[in-house]
Amino acid sequence: MKNNSILIFSLIGLFVVSSCGSKKAAVSHRANKAAVEAKINSVETPKQQNSSATPLTGEQRVRHYIQSYAEVALQEMDLYNIPASITLAQGILESGSCYGTLAVKANNHFGIKCHSTWTGERVYHDDDQLGECFRKYTDVKYSYRDHSLFLSQRTRYADLFELKISDYKAWAHGLKKAGYATDPKYPEKLISLIERYELWQFDRQSTKADKKRQKKSKTKGLRQGKNRRYIVIAGDTLYSLSRRFGTTVDQLMRHNKLKTTDLSVGQELRIPR
Repeated sequence: MKNNSILIFSLIGLFVVSSCGSKKAAVSHRANKAAVEAKINSVETPKQQNSSATPLTGEQRVRHYIQSYAEVALQEMDLYNIPASITLAQGILESGSCYGTLAVKANNHFGIKCHSTWTGERVYHDDDQLGECFRKYTDVKYSYRDHSLFLSQRTRYADLFELKISDYKAWAHGLKKAGYATDPKYPEKLISLIERYELWQFDRQSTKADKKRQKKSKTKGLRQGKNRRYIVIAGDTLYSLSRRFGTTVDQLMRHNKLKTTDLSVGQELRIPR
């Protein structure tokens, strides 16, 4: 009976690892690839994990998580100007490195609750209160995108986007100040993960993208005339544009007859005066 229990426990561990590893993405070939790969290549590949009955250690789980989702975090950083180090650290912490209940049951890696605007699938889980409603996603990448939208479209997080992408410490403390988490040690936990696993290296990859975005903004940017018009570039959101031009998301949507907050590169927007 004891041997059977050990075997069952090992099989369950393998199932969870393989479900997390199925979303694996290669680390970007951009700057600092060699340094990043040196840190994460010590992790077993999903195939190696599936051929072994030995559960991963906590260290291995974290490194496997970074290997699996670094590329997704980089893509979100390029689009929404949220440090990849912060996104990854939050994902590791909130999802238990992909082993947490919400991660397994709902692909929810950031502990985002339903709130009144959520119309998708949902699961119920005990958190600050019993049986709270949390968002459920069909794929982890949608959890990452929802995390980006959650931060970029809520006014209480607006001050974060005035910070440098490279200032992960300010971002960590800013998240706590804005009320993202109730844990008083939340900033320190994020900073500890970022520094222990050198996640700050991913943020360096945004430097060239920032300069390119600023240059493109000057050349295309805002067209003056009877009606002010703006050409959307990579990284723009309705919220960031509303802050930039002293208006609101609702005004931009009404002025351009938009039904969603989604923008596409090259799209022309009319800016209300």
